[in-house]
Amino acid sequence: MRAVIQRVKYASITIDEKIKSSIQIGLLILIGIEDSDFAEDIEWLSTKISNLRIFNDEKGVMNLSVKEIKGEVIVVSQFT
Repeated sequence: MRAVIQRVKYASITIDEKIKSSIQIGLLILIGIEDSDFAEDIEWLSTKISNLRIFNDEKGVMNLSVKEIKGEVIVVSQFT
């Protein structure tokens, strides 16, 4: 399993020139899951990502998670 995580102010998924999904501030996650990955692996990674402290606090220090800022998440699976 591999994940590429990016903080975003805005992100969207467009299919056939139509926006299928979009978010405001939050995380864009590109994820690749293999047959050999277990549900426990996915749960562990989901928890890890949701608790990453990569958003700025009031002092400008990366000290807040996407949960703490009430951000949104958009996930694109099998990007390879």
